[in-house]
Amino acid sequence: MIYGPTVLFALGEGAVIPLLPVLASALGADVPTAALVAAALVVGQLCGNLPAGWAVARIGERVTMAIGGGVALAGTAGLVWAPSLGVLAASVFVIGLSAAAFGLARHSFMTTRVPLAFRARSLSLLGGTFRLGMFVGPFVAAALIGLFGDPHATIWFFGLCLVAAVLLVLLGPDPEVEAAVATTRAAGRRGRNGSGDDVEDTGEAVTGAVPTRRDPGTGVIRTMWRHRGVLARLGVAAASLSAVRSARQVVLPLWGVSIGLDAQTIALVVGVSGAIDFALFYASGQVMDRFGRLWAALPAMLLMGLGFVALSFTHDGDQAAMWFALFAAVLGVGNGLSSGILLTLGADAAPQSDPAAFLGSWRTLTDAGGAIAPLMVSAVAAAFSLSIATGLMGAVGLLGAAAFARWVPRFVPRR
Repeated sequence: MIYGPTVLFALGEGAVIPLLPVLASALGADVPTAALVAAALVVGQLCGNLPAGWAVARIGERVTMAIGGGVALAGTAGLVWAPSLGVLAASVFVIGLSAAAFGLARHSFMTTRVPLAFRARSLSLLGGTFRLGMFVGPFVAAALIGLFGDPHATIWFFGLCLVAAVLLVLLGPDPEVEAAVATTRAAGRRGRNGSGDDVEDTGEAVTGAVPTRRDPGTGVIRTMWRHRGVLARLGVAAASLSAVRSARQVVLPLWGVSIGLDAQTIALVVGVSGAIDFALFYASGQVMDRFGRLWAALPAMLLMGLGFVALSFTHDGDQAAMWFALFAAVLGVGNGLSSGILLTLGADAAPQSDPAAFLGSWRTLTDAGGAIAPLMVSAVAAAFSLSIATGLMGAVGLLGAAAFARWVPRFVPRR
């Protein structure tokens, strides 16, 4: 119940994302327009974080996820029957809104319910579910297209994943209620042990202790203003990590094309980098829980920052292909070590009594970093060169490492 709906949503989304430019091209879009349609997903997720934080704070994660799944089903129907590019882009935007609701609901639940001693591991697993979907989804899409010969088969697969996720959310045990019941029973046992009274632990007594409505909280805007200090410092550092991650996905394919590699070789190098990234997602949580957040954040940022800077000097060398493969692997290691860091730091910095509104602001900030980075790479590469753009992203990574070293010890508890 904790990871299942997120895995289903991420798997379907990962299968559809590579086909968005194909669907746009089928409706007559040129390459820049197709890129804008695909970017509507990121824009939707960016715009959906604050409303999702408001919804989770007031109606709970279960209802928020169910509504988000229903809205995503409407967006999926738009992908299937879109008569124009405008409708297609709007449908992609709606799916991005729903992705924000799914991600923030689980993030908020774990912030309040998971003990600090293994919070990073649990959130690294949550981040791993997204990576699993994005890693396996394209292979599922390729198999479905090969079987049915129609890209729309992938969209139907996404719809089935959404239906299964919503049913799991609605019909399965509610993690919020289960956690509240477990807490009440534990408190009852401690009370009996302390007082010596042997009171029967009935289900009625437990049910009466479960809150029937949620605390409305302090509001998204007020929460953002109240925590502006941590958002402007640690939040900006987290946004730099998100930017470097996003730049990696753009720079590596462009670099392979720029040095003259064929599509198969580029796909192989990027795939190996992604496999390294996926293989390390749980190790990041182990490091953060055992040694502290900075022991994962700082090496990850240094590896990616130095990897980008070093790669920027290899474009015209005799062994450009070898250096490309080497630094792609280095970037994969750095990205893998950063798995769960944004989720964990957000949970650490959030007010434990009302985290949803804060996490909406936090995720908006980090998603903005990820959305801006590809635009920076494109603009600098067009104005100067891809090498300079790559070096610039390396500088962003190194500045982010310095910001983590400065602000993590100040805002994050040691244990």
